[in-house]
Amino acid sequence: MTTLSHHFARSHVRALWQLAKPRVVALIVFCAVIGMFLATPELPSANLVIPATLGIALVAGAAAMVNCLVERTVDARMRRTAWRATARGEAGVLETLLVALTAGGFGMALLVAFVNALTAWLTLATFVGYAIVYTLLLKPNTPQNIVIGGASGAMPPVLGWAAVTGDISALPLVLFLIIYTWTPPHFWALALYRRDDYARAGLPMLPVTHGIRFTTLSILLYACLLAGVTLLPVALREAGLLYLVAVVMLNARFIWLAAHLHRQYADALSRRTFTWSIWYLTWLFAALLIDHYWWIAPY
Repeated sequence: MTTLSHHFARSHVRALWQLAKPRVVALIVFCAVIGMFLATPELPSANLVIPATLGIALVAGAAAMVNCLVERTVDARMRRTAWRATARGEAGVLETLLVALTAGGFGMALLVAFVNALTAWLTLATFVGYAIVYTLLLKPNTPQNIVIGGASGAMPPVLGWAAVTGDISALPLVLFLIIYTWTPPHFWALALYRRDDYARAGLPMLPVTHGIRFTTLSILLYACLLAGVTLLPVALREAGLLYLVAVVMLNARFIWLAAHLHRQYADALSRRTFTWSIWYLTWLFAALLIDHYWWIAPY
């Protein structure tokens, strides 16, 4: 009996952990940490990086849990999300909300106590933007939900920068713009091969409301726009040759995939484009970081 209880408790904790969307939070934290390192020519203090990273991660996880809680009935109608504990009724409303508020509250406390007020306020605004504005107002009501709501997802490097400097300057705003421009083609690639799921759930995602052809064209146009936006760090002389070479190669691959997707659509290619978009952002920020510390001769 004790063994069964222990197994159930462990499974329940794992289910709650999955509601925090750990893989999404990992990408958020990665971009935030890059923002911290780019904010200073030296290595930022571990006494700052650790509480800032943990605080941002906890608030991001809390926002994800609130998102799952609000969308539990919608999630139950989608194959992609029907496994979530909130959708299956395995995690109650009050329980999930309590865990989310506890995690978010502790994260905010860390930011206020060990980082700075600007980072705390910006992180709180990001929480509200995603958990409330995007989830409650935008996602169920407009096919442009991810375009408008993408502002919340673009905040991590700004949070990281603010954590180290206590202010905001041009480069973190450019990093915000890069993620903001990257988000629609990234998400629409997912929505394309999951369009039946979204239609069944009654969500007005772009492939559902405007069709495949319009969506693939939108992905291609955004990929081209992203190629221009990602050159801004070089134009501002905030990045050098290493980043320039990396970003040209990354953009060439993204545009090629988007063009191929538009020319001859297939679910498998859409899935591949979605997967590539995640690696694209990861490698782009990694290139920025390497370039920041190992500056190659002026271009």
